[in-house]
Amino acid sequence: MSVPVPFKILGLIVATTAFYTMVGQLVPQKEVHPPQETALKKEMTADEMVTAGKQIAEGKGLCSTCHTIGKSGALRFPDLAGIGARAATRRPGHTDVDYLAESIYDPNLYVVPGFTPGMPVINKPPIGLNDQEILAVIAYLQSLGGKPTVTMESKVWPLASGAAPAAGQN
Repeated sequence: MSVPVPFKILGLIVATTAFYTMVGQLVPQKEVHPPQETALKKEMTADEMVTAGKQIAEGKGLCSTCHTIGKSGALRFPDLAGIGARAATRRPGHTDVDYLAESIYDPNLYVVPGFTPGMPVINKPPIGLNDQEILAVIAYLQSLGGKPTVTMESKVWPLASGAAPAAGQN
């Protein structure tokens, strides 16, 4: 007895679907949640700012998507281990705070040699950190090899310069 062609095709479809369903279930699934909001106060100690900055950098800021901290391997963007000490020497005439703030507010203004531009502007969507969150991230970055000097009252580049955003930017 011969099986009709339409039943052969149906059997092939069912077998293929079952196979790919099984393979799909074997692949580990990662559950992704929106980043947790970090509470920031107007008055924070340096340690509180570093802790908050680390939470923001690893969560809402998405820094660890492209940057590593002391890990080896192919790096998409510069490793941040020791950035607190290197930041003051990265660009002549810039303090560590100036360099870090400039790198966050306008990341393509200076690109570390050996790396290509591509870091998004962090204070604009889709990441959209506000100025206080950026100050906390700067404190965290300063703590990686240096001592945090920013406070929640600090006016950093471009805020300190009073420069108006370029046309078409907020």
